[in-house]
Amino acid sequence: MAKAFVALITSALCLLAFAGFANCQKDEFFVEGYVYCDTCRVLFETRVSHKVPDAEVELNCRGQDNHTVTYTVSGKADKEGKYSLKVTGDHQDEICDVTAVNSPDTDCNESVSDINKARISLTGNSGMESTKRFANPIGFRKKDSLADCKKVLDELGFVPLQN
Repeated sequence: MAKAFVALITSALCLLAFAGFANCQKDEFFVEGYVYCDTCRVLFETRVSHKVPDAEVELNCRGQDNHTVTYTVSGKADKEGKYSLKVTGDHQDEICDVTAVNSPDTDCNESVSDINKARISLTGNSGMESTKRFANPIGFRKKDSLADCKKVLDELGFVPLQN
């Protein structure tokens, strides 16, 4: 009887060990997003905003305490302004941001801190099952706003500032 009990316990422990191994996550993530042009210079997307093809993006992770860069990966948006960055490793104790670095559109290449960066969580310990992470849109600002912008902002209910 004791031998059967020991065999049962040993089998259960082996089964649990294999179950834990099968459930382990690979420390690899895919950060996806897109780069846009703020054509109305309002620091958010509007219906007249457009994507920026071939824009350069960079993901940096920094230590929380000393802000030293611990991981970097660069990439480029496709013809539709979308990018996908492969990230290796778990970055639970780090602050990770995706930044719009360079725009090939000479009329829309003004970098503004309010829209050129998006924070992203890159850990398997966050409750998210998927290895895909979707970053908020990042962008550049056009040198001069479009003529349609007043109408667009009126549609959104924006009231002009009084002097």
